[in-house]
Amino acid sequence: MPSVRPALADLRARIGEIDGTGARQHGVLPFEVRELDRRLPQGGLSLGALHEVAGGGQGAVDGAAAACFVAGIAARMKGQVLWCVTQADLFAPGLAQVGLPPERVIHVEAGDDISVLAAMEEGLRHGGLAAVVGDVARLSMTASRRLHLAAKGSGTIGLALRRWRRQADASDFGQPTAAMTRWRVSELPSAPLPVPGVGRARWLVELIRARAGDSFDLELEACDGAGHLRLPADVADRSAATAGGRHIAVG
Repeated sequence: MPSVRPALADLRARIGEIDGTGARQHGVLPFEVRELDRRLPQGGLSLGALHEVAGGGQGAVDGAAAACFVAGIAARMKGQVLWCVTQADLFAPGLAQVGLPPERVIHVEAGDDISVLAAMEEGLRHGGLAAVVGDVARLSMTASRRLHLAAKGSGTIGLALRRWRRQADASDFGQPTAAMTRWRVSELPSAPLPVPGVGRARWLVELIRARAGDSFDLELEACDGAGHLRLPADVADRSAATAGGRHIAVG
């Protein structure tokens, strides 16, 4: 029996190497929001892996929220960020507002999804970038696996920002891919202020799929100037009250 265990461990390691779930690990990037990180399999986003993000059902409004969510992740990495798009419609001031200034972003206007995916793969294989972002409508299992393996080989995080200019393409987001996680971000009304003005934006952040993890959704305040999310005070109070109620019930 003892001789079988090393063989089993080796088999698991080989399977992990194939599907990207084990063996060669590059660490994680925590969100530094306890209620979010504790629900992720490794306590954060896996580096050296591909992740998918899309907006909710409110078109361009949620698409902008998804782009800022991605920019906030990239902003918290050190170094240059390669951002590949099909059209020159990236709003640089919006990225800077969540901690990703223009001087850190290398823009590639590739023209179509195929060229964006090719540019992403080259960027991920390079190994000298903080993150690689690609704005794509369609992402097949084959293409996503190539990106994931390229990210895994270099240790660079890959972020596929799924945006659609035709509603017919939206159904592709439900198709299986090799991404480690799949997120959806939707705008929510901000909390009212005691004085005239607009409060910090709020998002509904949904983890739709995660390898070795469960799906969940969480209401969060949007990225600040350093790319950090925050749990709203009223949501934290509700969570504490619910946890307290459960504790009392058990006691």
